[in-house]
Amino acid sequence: MPMRLNRILLSTALVVVALVLQVSVFARLHLPGAVPDLLLLVVVALGLVYGHTGGALVGFGAGLLADLAPPADHATGRYALVLCVVGYLVGLARPETGRLRSATVPLLVVLGAAVVSTLLYAGVGALVGDTAARHVGLTGLLLTAALYDLLLAPFTVPLIMALARRAENDPLTAEGATAVAAGESGYGRMPGLGGRGRGKGLGGARGGLLSRGSRMSRGSLMSRSSRGTRSKWKGGKHL
Repeated sequence: MPMRLNRILLSTALVVVALVLQVSVFARLHLPGAVPDLLLLVVVALGLVYGHTGGALVGFGAGLLADLAPPADHATGRYALVLCVVGYLVGLARPETGRLRSATVPLLVVLGAAVVSTLLYAGVGALVGDTAARHVGLTGLLLTAALYDLLLAPFTVPLIMALARRAENDPLTAEGATAVAAGESGYGRMPGLGGRGRGKGLGGARGGLLSRGSRMSRGSLMSRSSRGTRSKWKGGKHL
């Protein structure tokens, strides 16, 4: 439960920050072709950490916010569908261990996500009667979208993935509790073992002292009795 809460809080914060930057900064740069898609990079980074289910949920939420945020000029739910599909596909590329062996894998995933999202967005727009992609040129949109996202990816994707992994490995969650319990159990065993060892040592020492005392007492009694016998025998012979 805490891990799910961490995911929701972190994903919401990252999506809101990315949306504000994209609307207030990147959309006003008036770059040729497409606009740098910071929301797409957030979905890609979280999908590589959370998997296909988490990536799809984050993508849908991020796309829906982008559809509702001004100055949106397209049908509501269009970008939500695009980012939901992209988040799901990116999550499928997540390794089973959750750790990427090469730094080029996120860049390749970003490149594929940029191409797929642009094609899906243009395809859904064509279905609803939006012909803006035809006027701009689909080839130019694909090239500029891939270029801008690849330029931003090294500065955003590794940082977002590191934040997501850190939230997953929170020391206050089950892993930290397990480590503390293991430490307490290990600490609790040592006094018990030491106490038993001490008890055995004390018992052995007591037994040794008792046996020595009994030997000494027996030896002294036997020596006294032998002396008395000898003195009597000597006395009798003398008489």
